Formats: sequence, structure tokens, C-alpha cells
Amino acid sequence: MIIRLADRDLATKFGGFREYLYYDGQNESAALVMGNVKNQSSVLCRVHSACMAAHVFNSIECDCREQIEIAQALIQKEGRGVIIWLDQEGRGNGHFALIQAAKYALEHNVSQTAAYRALGFSEDARNYSGATQILSDLGVESVVLITNNPDKVDHLKSYGVNVVGTKPAVMDVKENDTLRKYYADKKSRGHKI
Repeated sequence: MIIRLADRDLATKFGGFREYLYYDGQNESAALVMGNVKNQSSVLCRVHSACMAAHVFNSIECDCREQIEIAQALIQKEGRGVIIWLDQEGRGNGHFALIQAAKYALEHNVSQTAAYRALGFSEDARNYSGATQILSDLGVESVVLITNNPDKVDHLKSYGVNVVGTKPAVMDVKENDTLRKYYADKKSRGHKI
């Protein structure tokens, strides 16, 4: 069960959002909301997992930071939407697993997914039940999910979220060979890139 702890207005470079803080007994999650989403359908929504490398250290080895920016820009243009931030680093395996997998992938010239498997971690241990509860708390009727990941859509639907469509969150990778390899791995897992 997830509970709402606090909320406040938050000014961003993409306009004003309302920030809601949630807690499930172990982890905090946040929702950024722009505009009226209560009892609304087809609300733009990004469900996003923590990524210390990208969000704190500005890594160019993934597109996590850019995906948040893409989502905020789309929501700003639409005038309403929700971004849900879940504390599940490294595809839900934690930051240690992410560091180990990144090192292994580089040393063995394999994808991050193959590295997670080789090291005994789950390819994807993320859980989206918190996002479902947050959307319910906010009163959102249905969402257009900002994602490239069909598995995320399936997981959210399995938790009862009414996903009525998707919008891509992809950036141009022609100048970044590392990110090109990262996208190749994502495409091999079925992402729509």
C-alpha cells in the first residue's frame, strides 16, 4: 500500500508542476502533475525509474535524463499530464547491479541485458504497482503512456491501469555510439525505437 505524504508547487524549466510525495513503507516515489488530471481520460503519463548515473551524474550511456525532459516537454505542450518517479534503480536490481553490469558489458562486449543475466541479476526486476496506486490516488481515468517499452504497457495494464495509447520517448543518437548500442539492446527486447 502506498500513501501520500506531502505535496507542493514545483517550478521547472518546463513550467509549473505540482509535486506529490508517496511512501510504500520502504521507498519514496513522486508524481509531477501539470493541469487537471482528476477524472480525466487520455492523460499523458510517464512512469520513470531512478537512474543515478543519468539524473545525478549526467551520464551519456543511457537516455534516462532525456526521457524525463521529453516527457516534461510533451506534457507542457499538452497542458496536463503526470510523471511518476519510482525508486527502482538498475531495472529494479539496484545501483550496485547496474555498476557491475555496466563493467561486465564493457569488458565482455555484450549488452547490458546479457550482462545482467550473466551476473545472476534479473533482466528487469521493476515493479509498477506503485505507479498504479499513484494514478488511482490522483484520480486519473486513463493514460497515454510516454514510453518505448511494450513490457511497461503490459505490466501497467496487468495492474489495472487503462492505457489507451503510447507516445515515444526517443532521442537522436547519431552522435553517440554508446547510446546507439544501448538502443540496439532495447530494440532486441522489443522496445519501439
